[in-house]
Amino acid sequence: SSTPQLFGLRPSGSLFPHCSPNIMKFTAALALAAINGANAFVAPQAKPAATQLAMSDYSVNTSVRDNVDVGVGGPLSSGVGGRDLAEIWDNSSPVIVQGGSLRTWSFANPAIESVQVLLKTEGRPLDADVELWQGPDNTPHKMRVYVEDGALRTFNAVIGTPRGPNTVAIRNIGQLEFPLDAVVRPDRDDGLAANIASVAQRSETIQGGALRTYPFNPTVDSVAIILKTDGRPLNARIELLQGPNNNKQVVELYTEDGLDRPFFAIVETPGSGNVVRVVNTAPVEFPLYASVDAYRVGGGIDWPDDGLMIGRAF
Repeated sequence: SSTPQLFGLRPSGSLFPHCSPNIMKFTAALALAAINGANAFVAPQAKPAATQLAMSDYSVNTSVRDNVDVGVGGPLSSGVGGRDLAEIWDNSSPVIVQGGSLRTWSFANPAIESVQVLLKTEGRPLDADVELWQGPDNTPHKMRVYVEDGALRTFNAVIGTPRGPNTVAIRNIGQLEFPLDAVVRPDRDDGLAANIASVAQRSETIQGGALRTYPFNPTVDSVAIILKTDGRPLNARIELLQGPNNNKQVVELYTEDGLDRPFFAIVETPGSGNVVRVVNTAPVEFPLYASVDAYRVGGGIDWPDDGLMIGRAF
């Protein structure tokens, strides 16, 4: 009549009948320490990482009207007001660059933080390369400029030259029969960049590989253009069209830092049917901010209500 024993269990309920109380206490302590130690290997719950990058973190100001100095501490903050383009040509001494030749202008003064580059011809085509040299084998700014008529539509631009010394090089890549006149001067007295920024009303983003077109009515004589980035390289092409696939002026532009060296230009738009096209030739990862607005209005053309042009006073 003995009670059956299953797996060492006795009626008293003891699992280890032959163990002393001290050994059982020690075993229990070891088991508790093992449980607490296992908790140490549990990965703590991490806080959600902030992976959102807001454009406000970079303090990118795309309003060019409210911020003439489009680069933070950039080179284009000096000067207000300014003179007309014709007055700049009259008060300057142009340098003739023959076809196939190269001329350079050096600025050793580090206080010169932006320069004006003006090109024109006597009515012949204008084809030139404009480069900014800063140290050996360092070209942070490049432009290829083509104008169908260099007298009717002169080339006018302002490029940033921070941290001098800097050298502006202009190469006339046209034929020997097509010389050009060049003016390269600091942008401190006239404030041409400040004038361009003062007429800017809006700025829009152009993604890499995209383009924007800006048509203008015949009363607009010239257009102000500002191109910049948030610090990334700037690659763009600016075209002035007058009719289908009729390029009157083309500028291919490269800048290694579109925030430190933004591009300012004035494109003259005589006649009717003018359209400015801006193409971002960079990959999709490199957007740019463009501002294209009328610079000078009032060409002297009278338009009646029926849409026919009466005439123009000369």
